[in-house]
Amino acid sequence: MGTEKPRSDEALALERVAAAAREVQAASAALKSHFADDGARQPSTLELARFAAAMQELKDAREAFDSLILGGTLSQR
Repeated sequence: MGTEKPRSDEALALERVAAAAREVQAASAALKSHFADDGARQPSTLELARFAAAMQELKDAREAFDSLILGGTLSQR
């Protein structure tokens, strides 16, 4: 059995950004299906809320990552 190397804070933050981006992509694809053919069916409130929540998580994850990177850069000077 191998021991896992602990991941850095930067790696964890980047994984959060990637997961959030995948969720935005999935929510976007679900919304896109409403506009593909004739666009007659409106997206549900739940689908719109999922997309909005995914976008907010992506924004939060990016801000946390940026803060971590900028904080690390500033503390190394």
